[in-house]
Amino acid sequence: MQQNRSQVTERDGLFELEAGSDVLDSPRYNHDMAPTKVRERTWNKWHITALWVGMSICVPTYTLGGVLTAYFGLTVGEALLAILFANVIVLIPLTLNAFPGTKYGIPFPVLLRSSFGILGSNVPCLIRALVACGWFGIQTMFGGLAIHLFLGSVFEGWKSLGGTGEVIGFMIFWALNLWVVIRGAESIKWLETLSAPLLVAVGIGLLVWAMPNVSMTELLAIPAKRPEGASVVSYFAAGLTAMVGFWATLSLNIPDFSRYAKSQKDQILGQIFGLPLTMFLFASLGVIMTAASVKLVGVTVSDPVSLIGHIQSPVWVAVAMALIIIATLSTNTAANIVSPTNDFQNIAPKVINRTKAVLLTGFVGLLLMGHELLKKLGLIVSDVSLETVYSNWLLGYSSLLGPIAGIMVVDYFLIKKQQLDLAGLYRDDVYPAWNWAGFVAFGVPVVLTLLSLGSDAFSWFYSYGWFTGSALGGIIYYGLCVMRAQPSVVKSAV
Repeated sequence: MQQNRSQVTERDGLFELEAGSDVLDSPRYNHDMAPTKVRERTWNKWHITALWVGMSICVPTYTLGGVLTAYFGLTVGEALLAILFANVIVLIPLTLNAFPGTKYGIPFPVLLRSSFGILGSNVPCLIRALVACGWFGIQTMFGGLAIHLFLGSVFEGWKSLGGTGEVIGFMIFWALNLWVVIRGAESIKWLETLSAPLLVAVGIGLLVWAMPNVSMTELLAIPAKRPEGASVVSYFAAGLTAMVGFWATLSLNIPDFSRYAKSQKDQILGQIFGLPLTMFLFASLGVIMTAASVKLVGVTVSDPVSLIGHIQSPVWVAVAMALIIIATLSTNTAANIVSPTNDFQNIAPKVINRTKAVLLTGFVGLLLMGHELLKKLGLIVSDVSLETVYSNWLLGYSSLLGPIAGIMVVDYFLIKKQQLDLAGLYRDDVYPAWNWAGFVAFGVPVVLTLLSLGSDAFSWFYSYGWFTGSALGGIIYYGLCVMRAQPSVVKSAV
């Protein structure tokens, strides 16, 4: 017989929900959004390390050094240092926001119900989802190009398709991504675990190929593309903010993965082992490969897919492209589909299940890449490049997501004291429908960021957007919660 009231039990610091009719019949609950059972939390530190290796080794990471030198006016050495520092910094919100996911087994949208309200959580969720759908489209474009080049190396006639072949490759890769995520978290875990060593092997192979054709001394001595005599501080800080923005998305929705971790120790060590060094080394590889590309293939090529496409041996192109496809698939499924899948379900969990949410994510990503796909088909002519969009996006969206990260950390650790009403997060009678403290704390930094765009005196607020936004959002949220005397501890069982 089904119990009426939900029960919460604790095992070794991990909380588990035995859902009763009060939760099962709630419009805020479905099976996919439910807290994971302790027996389902099977990811150890090496699975989480593999997750980060799989997500970090991707085409955008490879091009980060070029983005920082070309768009942010840094030298190669400064660019690599900014990437390393940024990924050490971003570990802080990543590990902190992972805590409630591991403890309670809840995904990102459910956690947001505590700080933004049961219904209000949909606003930051949809902001996060839109960014993820955009990245999904960008990564799918790279994966589609790899499939096109792979088929061109196997079937000679395929090359003549040109842009049409790339669009076909895009659609094949698009469908493959959706299939993996629809199969569930375990398929993602095993994809990341199997792909991580292959991706490391690809990086080593590219490095061996490139090193005889590049001088590191000359590379590090290339002058920065900034005004002569300009202070490095402002340029470095802007680049640092952009690099933090690279994983600003995951620093929010890391509970989507940490809810499967065996323990807090596993999620912390897995992230420390997997993220900073992988990002630094693969970005460094991108800098070296781009510098060596002139001698290797005769022209400067800044992305690995196009560079490998210049190799004359069809066999090596086919092998390399197969590995690039795996690399992009492992990044895209975890980093860009899981979050919007959960975010879209949060709108109406009884109506939108995981399969529907995955398909919705796919179609939004397809729509956002429509302009680029039409260009490749020759149906429109445009000077807007994918690289420009993505380099400008890094800084802009980090300014929007920073406040959300600050609010989440302050709410869980300082306001709720790491105690959540687990069943109450899935009902309408414990947390408010709209938590206006969260919206004010989010809105003020965003408005100031937009105003700073038109002011030279306050341009620094935008340039350092993630730092200013997360700090100000957290401070305002804490102040508002204290002023209205919100209870600091909510019982963890109902």
